[in-house]
Amino acid sequence: MHSALSHPRLMDCRRMFLRDYEVFINIGVHDHEKRGEQRVLINVQLFVPLAESTPTEDKLDEVVDYDFMRETIARRVGQGHIHLQETLCDDVARALLAHPRVRAVGVSTEKPDVYPDCHSVGIEVFQMKDA
Repeated sequence: MHSALSHPRLMDCRRMFLRDYEVFINIGVHDHEKRGEQRVLINVQLFVPLAESTPTEDKLDEVVDYDFMRETIARRVGQGHIHLQETLCDDVARALLAHPRVRAVGVSTEKPDVYPDCHSVGIEVFQMKDA
């Protein structure tokens, strides 16, 4: 997702990120996945125009607060069982993109404990507001 900054509509943006936010959630379509929580790592990138994120008075209300990313994820995770990582990514991305200062968002999820012979399996989505 790092190459997104080269997109013409994002070249005037600041990239904010949240890396490897670890949550334990009920996610999956298989019976054994529905009986308990799984560890999921969530990564977020927000693209905020510099005009909307360059503080002049060094005050938090001049920028997008990092807490917004974590709180948005926590709200979605708290809604109950999710069958697919695609659903989780899309829901989180849509909620983050609703922020008036956010122009684009990238969200990825990873399940690191599914297979013993690989680091993780996951999904990634990128969404941008219309011009």
